Amino acid sequence: MSETHAQTVSYVRETMLPEQAPPLTEVGAIKWVRENLFSGPLNTVLTLLSLYVVYWVVSHIGPWLVNGIWDANSLTECREIRNATMGEGASAACFAVITERWPQLIFGFYPSDAYWRPVLALAVFLVGIAPVLFDGLPRKMLLGTLVAPFVMYMLLWGGSIWGPLVVGLGFVAGLLAFRALATVNALLATISAIVVPILFWFLLAGPIIGVLNSVASIGLEFIPSKDFGGFTLSVVIGIAAIILSLPLGILLALARQSDLPIIKYSAVVFIEVIRGVPLIVWLFTASLLLNYFLPPGTNFDLMLRVIIMVTLFASAYIAEVVRGGLAALPKGQYEAADALGLDYWKSMQLIILPQALKISIPGIVNTFIGLFKDTTLVVFIGLFDPIGLAGAIRASTEWNGIYWELFLFIGVMFFIFCFSMGRYSLYLEKKLQREHR
Repeated sequence: MSETHAQTVSYVRETMLPEQAPPLTEVGAIKWVRENLFSGPLNTVLTLLSLYVVYWVVSHIGPWLVNGIWDANSLTECREIRNATMGEGASAACFAVITERWPQLIFGFYPSDAYWRPVLALAVFLVGIAPVLFDGLPRKMLLGTLVAPFVMYMLLWGGSIWGPLVVGLGFVAGLLAFRALATVNALLATISAIVVPILFWFLLAGPIIGVLNSVASIGLEFIPSKDFGGFTLSVVIGIAAIILSLPLGILLALARQSDLPIIKYSAVVFIEVIRGVPLIVWLFTASLLLNYFLPPGTNFDLMLRVIIMVTLFASAYIAEVVRGGLAALPKGQYEAADALGLDYWKSMQLIILPQALKISIPGIVNTFIGLFKDTTLVVFIGLFDPIGLAGAIRASTEWNGIYWELFLFIGVMFFIFCFSMGRYSLYLEKKLQREHR
């Protein structure tokens, strides 16, 4: 038997072969390129076509960017430097317009000796918003979150320090009214929390501020809204509208699902009317038509009117996004809240809204990004946002004829803001998914 086996089997390995690396075509970048770029005839053609487009764009735009001139006082001087160093007709961007006019693009017509105020206001905002965005920070920092809006207003506009303090006192009055009536009736407490501050501001705030100013006039130099411009204007309008529209949108979403007809249909009419008209129309309304409905001699700041209108516009979209999150929750979540004996507001605060807002995060952030970009529409009502200032700079004698450099700078700045919001949205989604598991 052994002789027959020796004749039929020429060789039998008695030891295992050592592990070998997989073929190069099955691992790493080569595998990815083969599977994603050259997986078939159509993909191969599209890949080669895309490579040609990329080559064409880089070969035309690359030299324009690399040869950019950063030190000149006018477009004419830029061209003279280009002709002297690179030859006449060479492709070179004139970024000197940015180095010379960046204060105007960032701060508009804000006084140069007060540039520190919007910079400090931005720092205050970042410190104030940090404990809201990142729960790992101490909860005591939320006190700074409550104070930050009043400090930012004082820094940006200036004037008497008593104005922001008295406005804050109105919010305190609303909170006290809410707590006093919360045990009696939740709806009445909520209404009082809104009505009491409004009555306080309209009836008592002015006389109180006047008395305090007569006792001690403390404050910063007042800077009118007409001096705001550039990215300072866009950031102020965008941040104010984002912060104010989120709670208002949540209330509108809850009101639209209310069982009380007057609350439900009022919310429906508001949302549908606001969403059914373009933002530019509402901005023209804020700029032109509101003056006809105000008493003669009333000075209603244009920037404040724009912030109010943009806030209302964004809140209508936020309301629909949140309503989608509420509709996505299983009915059992509402039944579980009822089974626990929670009233309406407690169930919304502890069970329903946290889950609905988690579902709605992508839509909410997408609305905020669109809102921030839409702040450029204020150029049509006479406010000098970055686009408006770019037009003013291009109309000057020194920079008449400049074009792409300014808009490239504006695009990069908006991209930084919007990309940051998008990244935070992804971070928050992943964080909540991990906590859910």
